[in-house]
Amino acid sequence: MARHEFKRDELERILDNVKGKTLGEVDVKKVFVKTEYFSKVTGIAGDVIEQSVLGLSADSEQKPDIVVDDVDTELKTTGLKRARKGEFPLDAKEPMSITAVSPDRIVLEEFYDSALWHKLENMLIVYYLYDSDTTVPAAEYARFPIQDYHFHVFSEEDRTVIQNDWEIVRDFIRMVNKEVEDPTSRYPEISKLRESMMFMDTAPKYPNAPRFRLKRSVVGAIAQKYLGRDFELLQGDSRFSTYEGLFKILRSFTSEYRGKSVKDIAICLGLELKRNSKGVVNKSIAENVLTAAFGAESGRLRDIDIFAKTGIIPKTITMSSRGLRTEDTKLDAVDFVEWADESIEFEDSSVYNYFMNHSLLFSIFQEPHAGSAIEDKVFLGFKRVNFNDDFIYQHVKKTWSRVRELVNRNELVVSEKRNKHGYPRINRAGTTVEEVNFPKAKDNVVFLRGTGSDSASKTYTLNGLTMYPQQFWIKGTVLIQMLSEVDYI
Repeated sequence: MARHEFKRDELERILDNVKGKTLGEVDVKKVFVKTEYFSKVTGIAGDVIEQSVLGLSADSEQKPDIVVDDVDTELKTTGLKRARKGEFPLDAKEPMSITAVSPDRIVLEEFYDSALWHKLENMLIVYYLYDSDTTVPAAEYARFPIQDYHFHVFSEEDRTVIQNDWEIVRDFIRMVNKEVEDPTSRYPEISKLRESMMFMDTAPKYPNAPRFRLKRSVVGAIAQKYLGRDFELLQGDSRFSTYEGLFKILRSFTSEYRGKSVKDIAICLGLELKRNSKGVVNKSIAENVLTAAFGAESGRLRDIDIFAKTGIIPKTITMSSRGLRTEDTKLDAVDFVEWADESIEFEDSSVYNYFMNHSLLFSIFQEPHAGSAIEDKVFLGFKRVNFNDDFIYQHVKKTWSRVRELVNRNELVVSEKRNKHGYPRINRAGTTVEEVNFPKAKDNVVFLRGTGSDSASKTYTLNGLTMYPQQFWIKGTVLIQMLSEVDYI
């Protein structure tokens, strides 16, 4: 089938003309008619852009969709969603599917001749705003506005990362084809390769035909950078193209500073020990130490390009002088609107994406004695934690499912906390301490806990009940066990 050829200025005029209009308003080919018969139509937004805006016909071939000024160009339509307060206003709604992982074909390919790179080398990305807090049926996409578009070419640094990710999959398939009588028996392991892949993963799981995808964090960083967010670039160093390369930098840092206190490290690196009004050092110093290990000026890992894309989440863990964990670890905020949406499958949820496509990079410190000040804690090194399928389905899904039941069955209860004598507990402000019957750490590895400075911080209302904003956490005793099974980087 012949592909459509465009001049770039012609294509820009077409797309400029539809910016700000809804997908329904531009649907001259009546693509949305199919939603009258099907509530779920995968890729409906892309169909509208391809067929109604650009006049393309349906195409499932492993080659770029259009030719722009004689250059093969892959057209991708992807949704943006409103981010939580305090973050960049827009973020990617989901990962971006690129092309099939074809075992019989990929083993014969080199990267620059691969179906994947042919798709990624030159891209035209069209963004629409997924303007809803809840999952909507396909017909509702008609009211979503076309936000913007841009021509995207990956940097040399990004290209190297993508090539390494692709070769991880290609080389694994080559290996099992060579060593195993029935290679297909090992193909389910392709999904586990995500732990080594920085920008991509594969989905769905074999035997369903898997596809290469750009992680949601990568798509979000691409969109945010185009829309004006500044990321610090760690350029010109091939060590940043693989996890092993990053880890070598961390090992070098550890060899130099292991056993030193936070204060001593800060002095060596010229970092300021910022203190609050009570004279306590800000906990952010631990992340400042981590970013300094990479020679970065940014104090936050999320503001560094490579880390924003890989989805590495920095965490600090403090061991007691006896080697025990001092507290549970807070992860991310709970989006109750999405969690309670019964039309969303677990694999499509934000919490599944969090555990599936993120890893935790721990800066590990130890108290020299009980109650040590932050600046006196001693640096031990770094460890990275990934969450495997067993953890996700056994612990994360359990909590996710229970929360949905409580919300949707209207079974949430707020009750007074009582002390061992049966009397209501009173906080420092003189207010009775309350709790919600969400999954607790006592019975769950992943559990919910609200955070707020005092009773006036109960700013969230759910099912008519007022409570603190809720986050999901990991139980400290379990996390310390997970860390004990992982070597220092």
